Amino acid sequence: MKNNLLYALEALLFSAGGPMALSEISAALEISDKEASDLVHKLIEEYDNEKRGFKIIRLEDSYQMCSREDYHEYIRRVREHAKKNMLSNAALEILSIVAYNQPVTKSRIEFIRGVDCTGSIATLSQRGFIEEAGRMDTPGKPILYRTTNEFLRCFGLSSLTELPKVEELSQINQ
Repeated sequence: MKNNLLYALEALLFSAGGPMALSEISAALEISDKEASDLVHKLIEEYDNEKRGFKIIRLEDSYQMCSREDYHEYIRRVREHAKKNMLSNAALEILSIVAYNQPVTKSRIEFIRGVDCTGSIATLSQRGFIEEAGRMDTPGKPILYRTTNEFLRCFGLSSLTELPKVEELSQINQ
């Protein structure tokens, strides 16, 4: 039972993504603050003795899991690579326009945004988030864009029906 609580504590601290108050830990594990404190210190000791990739730090009455300094160089390499692969705010905005208006033309996207979107559309296409969905049957036959399965996968969606409704998004920003 004690190991189960220890592993549950580890999962809590990992998933919290930030500091977790001792009172939150004890409530989640349904144990006293003293038992929670003992458990945290046991996990700290284990991590330190084994020089694991993580360590647990104390921040006043909270605890947080973070990476050990010994592995900073490895983490830096990955973070640099991830930073290069991040989408700009403009690209994310265009992606949302495509997601909510597909199939949509470049000129419609630019009308909504008010600026040229050529570069961001190319980036989103190269990364596999959007693709051509045919051509509009109007003069000039402009390309229509839609999102891809890669878009769904990266955003954790099974289908476009899982996108939040526009009304819900406007409530978030208030």
